[in-house]
Amino acid sequence: MGAYEAVIGLECHVELSTATKMFCPCANTFGAEPNTNTCAVCLGHPGTLPVPNREAIARIIKIGLALGSEIAPHSIFHRKNYFYPDMPKNYQISQYDLPICVGGHLDVESGDGSTTRIGITRVHMEEDTGKTQHGSASGRIHDATHASIDFNRAGVPLVECVSEPDIRSPEEAAAYLRELRATLASLDVSDVKMEEGSLRCDANVSLRPAGAEAFGTKVEIKNMNSIRSLERALTFEIERQTAALEAGEPIVQETRHWNEDAGATASMRSKEEAFDYRYFPEPDIPALEPDPAWIEEIRSTIPELPRARRERYVREFALPPEVAQVLVANQASAALFDGAVDGGADPGIAANWVTQDVAALRNAAADDGVLTPEHIVDVVGLIADGTVSNAGAKQALEASFATGEPVADAVARLGLTQVSDAGAVGALADEVIAENPDVVQKFLDGKEGVIGFLVGQLMQKAAGAANPKLAQELLRERLQG
Repeated sequence: MGAYEAVIGLECHVELSTATKMFCPCANTFGAEPNTNTCAVCLGHPGTLPVPNREAIARIIKIGLALGSEIAPHSIFHRKNYFYPDMPKNYQISQYDLPICVGGHLDVESGDGSTTRIGITRVHMEEDTGKTQHGSASGRIHDATHASIDFNRAGVPLVECVSEPDIRSPEEAAAYLRELRATLASLDVSDVKMEEGSLRCDANVSLRPAGAEAFGTKVEIKNMNSIRSLERALTFEIERQTAALEAGEPIVQETRHWNEDAGATASMRSKEEAFDYRYFPEPDIPALEPDPAWIEEIRSTIPELPRARRERYVREFALPPEVAQVLVANQASAALFDGAVDGGADPGIAANWVTQDVAALRNAAADDGVLTPEHIVDVVGLIADGTVSNAGAKQALEASFATGEPVADAVARLGLTQVSDAGAVGALADEVIAENPDVVQKFLDGKEGVIGFLVGQLMQKAAGAANPKLAQELLRERLQG
């Protein structure tokens, strides 16, 4: 970047996983047939009245408390006016200058182990818009011949978390979004699936001379549907703005679209100001004045948050920080690990199984399978007592992942039990020694590394069923005898 410093702020939109929409009783479900989760309220019919979703309000308060926000004793909804092709009312019920949650912060760990505190400006509630699908090969509006609109998403409760412009690099922005996503997942307020749009992120970025206090002209970037996209888009935009400033060209305040395929941003429109939306108080919804006792009741439901959980894993179980990071990034993985440790599994071994083998199974299947902590406990135990090899345990776990059957049952059904009978394994050791005189001589000449080859030959004869530890012991006993 040379003599320039990036100033970045993120606006993260979170769809809450409530049963119904924000202001009507329509189902809040992803993937339903288009325009089936609709009613007169979310379709904006004249004479209808919105009724706030109490559970959605409880969830935004929970988010605010987790982020250290102040819960406003008095907040109101506004109408945000401009033409929405996919919002039938042509205004959005949102919040403006009196949001529910004010201030707060999120501590983000950098790659060097240091911690940066990113301020939270506000966390406010609004309703989502519908979804427009453009009839073109690219899905873009510019070459579309028609558009289809699905109003199922219109009115879904949407929380917007606005950060302070405290972020200084694309890497730090990605770390912030990962931490926010993990926090929201731990609160169980949203499924935070970026690929389904339940967590979306816009970025504001500007450059200023290094050491300067005044901000430069900011540009908003939209259409980033993954953390990787966020990092790539910010990197491109910083490079674009740097080149423009070095060439003496002015930066225009605008909204730009991130094109994932092209790896570039493109101008969409000039950036709106607050007055462009003609905000005014929503006349059909009274002010929100949550009872302090209700707020404390919500506070009592906040679980251990990701940062505290990572620190506990490192402190109590001596897990490497990077392993703790991977565990906590996925709520299901952390729960599986905690349950396995509570069931008596060695923490380090259990963590390896959850972050490696279980994660690989989930990625391949695109779901969490039907594993329970007991499956992990059994896998660790069966390996420890020599009943099954690591390779056999992986096969058994894969079967359990698909069917839910106990690991021991999968081992028996698939014939994965290790042969630990000294007589049977010893007979195979004798065969291997007799068949590999050259390798045996190398071992006798001091090249102990060749023992691995001999163990491999024995395991091959046993079709992988022999206990490898016992196999090595019996081979050494015979060779050194």
